[in-house]
Amino acid sequence: MATLRAAVIGMGHVGKEHTRLYNQMKDQVELVGICDVDSAKEEKARELGVPFFKDYRKVLSNVDLVSISVPTSLHHDIALQCLKQDIHCLIEKPISTSLEQADELLDEARSRNLLLQVGHVERYNSGFQEIAKIVKNPRFIEIHRLGPFNPRINDVGVVLDLMIHDLDILLSLVHEDVTQVEAIGIPVLTKFEDIANARLKFSNGCIVDMTASRLTPERQRKIRIFQPDAYISLDYAEQKAKVYRKEFFSISSKEVDIEKGESLKKELEDFVRKVTEKKDFGYPDVAARNALALAIRILDSIQEFGEETKASLKKAKV
Repeated sequence: MATLRAAVIGMGHVGKEHTRLYNQMKDQVELVGICDVDSAKEEKARELGVPFFKDYRKVLSNVDLVSISVPTSLHHDIALQCLKQDIHCLIEKPISTSLEQADELLDEARSRNLLLQVGHVERYNSGFQEIAKIVKNPRFIEIHRLGPFNPRINDVGVVLDLMIHDLDILLSLVHEDVTQVEAIGIPVLTKFEDIANARLKFSNGCIVDMTASRLTPERQRKIRIFQPDAYISLDYAEQKAKVYRKEFFSISSKEVDIEKGESLKKELEDFVRKVTEKKDFGYPDVAARNALALAIRILDSIQEFGEETKASLKKAKV
């Protein structure tokens, strides 16, 4: 089996993890380039014996696949350049900042029969993969994704930074149209929303309440799913889940049997496997585009709420 040539574009926290994992897959992948505009990152490349490039375009003629882990605002331009060089792309979430950009990337990948995958890593969370097997007709879902402020993320708010993970998961669990979106978001430490809450209603009546925050000292990654026959609780971070069911006149609970694993490792292995199998890639990551579309609806609702609040305050002063 031929070894695939890979490069990592962007050596922030997540990019370093991609580099580490590709380096562990030497029987399948040869890491031929590490790219970052910060020259200080060259030291890491030197430690690994991998060529370093400040300009990612200089490595594109020599790779089969890339991981793109740069600020969201750069996703579209870099991914488009890579696709036009017939390179398979794994882009960290979200796919881009607009639907027009997302559609251009999907169309380019489809026309060239290339794999375009977006790094919605919770798809590969062992806990989620197990509970997805028992989720049926959810009626109410509650989601919390909370954590401390990270100054590295300064070009988007929590909806595109954190909540986007849960939107992707949500749309894989509820296969219905979202008919109503109500959201509020508040900027506290940045010019973007640093905490946001959204309440969604699906066409089948399912209600979802979700909160994302980067103002919380302790990390929390949880989803609770209520359906007619059970209540399912999952802690993404711990990869632990419980199912609660009614039995006669009492409630029973049972731990879900989960074989824990590193989600990002599973994601990269899946990406490499798909490229290796050389299947028809005529259906790139449309799910990531759908998650972005819902995120944009939430951001529009946040903006609308903010304008209504300003108008009410102005009226109250008169």
